[in-house]
Amino acid sequence: MGKHSLKLSTLHSTATTLTSWHLLVTFCSLHVALWMKLFEHKPFDARAVMGFGILNGTSIGLLNLSLGFNSVGFYQMTKLAIIPCTVLLETLFFRKRFSRSIQLSLSILLLGVGIATVTDLQLNALGSVLSLLAVITTCIAQIMTNNIQKKFKVSSTQLLYQSCPYQAMTLFIAGPFLDWLLTKQNVFAFKYTSEVLVFIVLSCLISVSVNFSTFLVIGKTSPVTYQVLGHLKTCLVLAFGYVLLHDPFSWRNILGILIALIGMVLYSYYCSREGQQKPSEVSAQMAQAKESETDPLIGVENGAGILTDAVVAKVPAWNSNKDLQA
Repeated sequence: MGKHSLKLSTLHSTATTLTSWHLLVTFCSLHVALWMKLFEHKPFDARAVMGFGILNGTSIGLLNLSLGFNSVGFYQMTKLAIIPCTVLLETLFFRKRFSRSIQLSLSILLLGVGIATVTDLQLNALGSVLSLLAVITTCIAQIMTNNIQKKFKVSSTQLLYQSCPYQAMTLFIAGPFLDWLLTKQNVFAFKYTSEVLVFIVLSCLISVSVNFSTFLVIGKTSPVTYQVLGHLKTCLVLAFGYVLLHDPFSWRNILGILIALIGMVLYSYYCSREGQQKPSEVSAQMAQAKESETDPLIGVENGAGILTDAVVAKVPAWNSNKDLQA
């Protein structure tokens, strides 16, 4: 147990730098997939890609700083704040509407996760500022992940392939400094044994699927749904830790997980129901538009008959003038 904890603490000491390696391996893997023609390269706005990549890398670095300068409980609160912040930003700047049912289900979910995970809350000024910046940058980056794919009509793979180098570069430059700031250790001064290297390689390989699935889920669903899935992962980690590793577990954890699961089920139900209502509303509007074009009575009610009468009234007058001139 001591050896494994030593390896994990070593990896934790290089968390930000290690993330840059993860992204570099992801880019190389996607480059091989492109060479094998598994997806098509689709270049688009270079400035948008660069800004998005740097912002994404910055949000990862700020989340690591938030964890380092705050208690675990406050860091969990930071993660919980991402959903309401995302809802607020999308409502204010993208005119997206979240029904009261969706808002209620998200509130139940956040309450449950908070009960299950938040234990100690130790506040400090620097940690609070870092958490605020981490929440804002993470929300914007995830909203951009969704909007860029829709605006430029690119797939999650195409966006990840083009933004990975900028994310990796941002974290590779800032990573050693941030890791030293958090651990007071130089990432290049570690003794990388064969066992540590095996763990690093495994984490890099796993990160390929994690990065790909992140962009895929956000692109196909929404940033809020991605965060809901993230909280589901947290609940599953707690449950499996208790069942498989016999981690300490209390009634508070059980109650929190059950409440969170109720919130997730309600969120899934309401999203599915609203998703089914939208196509029916659109088809009803299209049918109504067709009826107004074909049915003269509906046309008169909508004011179309007034225009028709005016045209009819003018046509004979014009013809009679022409006849008089002849």
